[in-house]
Order: sequence, then structure tokens, then C-alpha cells
Amino acid sequence: MTALEKGITASGTGFGGKSWNILGQLYFPKAICDSTFAFETNSEPGQFVPVHIHPTQDEFILVQEGVLDLKLDGVWTKAKAGDLVRMPRGIPHGYFNKSDKPARAMFWVSPMQKLEALFNMLHNLADPAEVVRISAQHEVDFLPPEAND
Repeated sequence: MTALEKGITASGTGFGGKSWNILGQLYFPKAICDSTFAFETNSEPGQFVPVHIHPTQDEFILVQEGVLDLKLDGVWTKAKAGDLVRMPRGIPHGYFNKSDKPARAMFWVSPMQKLEALFNMLHNLADPAEVVRISAQHEVDFLPPEAND
């Protein structure tokens, strides 16, 4: 069992000094425990995470800088700095930085399940097909590419 550790994870750093490069996007873990897993993402223009489903986790995004285009349950929408996105488990979702500026957001899932283990395995992995395969083993199921249209 992983309990929440008290303290502060400073801006621009990850908990325990950790960070992940996942297909070119920089992720920083911010808080890790059984009940939740929080991480910061930094998305350059053109970067995205394709539409996928978390069958066992609720997920949230607090946009801190920039704008994210989101496909939520088949519908396109935008979230800007200060907006909170709520994505219940089982709802297909993906996020895309279609702007010409970087975007930064705080994500968290509840409960943590296998997401930290997944990010550890995806760090510096360059093959998208392998990312999809490993993700499916960690309760993150990517939809076919046409789901991103």
C-alpha cells in the first residue's frame, strides 16, 4: 500500500526528482499514493495523446497554461488556463495541443491503479505501437486512429 507523503513538489520538478519523456512530452509526477496519482504535462504545439479509455480510473485535467483541444466522448471542446476537465472512467478522451504555444496542465487519476508503472515503462520509448501495447497491459486502452478525427 502506498500512502500519500506530506510535503511540496516544487514547480518544474517531479516527486523524488523523477520525470518521464513520453513520446516527446515531458511529464513530472507530483503526488503518488494508492488513492490518486497526479502529474504535470508539458505539451509543445502539435503534441497530443490519442483518444483512449481508463476503464478503472476517473481522470481530471487542470489546464495551467495555454489551451488544449480535447475529444471527450466523441465531442471536440477546448480547455484554457484555469479550466478543469472531468473525465469519468470508461469515457473515451484524448488531448491535443493544436495551438502555436506550449501548454502545461496538471493531470490526476483516482485511484492510481497501474499508471505510475506504465509511465515508468513508457519513459524514452519511441515506438507508438509498443506504447499502445504496453498501455493495454496497464489499464489504458487506446482507440483506433479514426477516433482522433
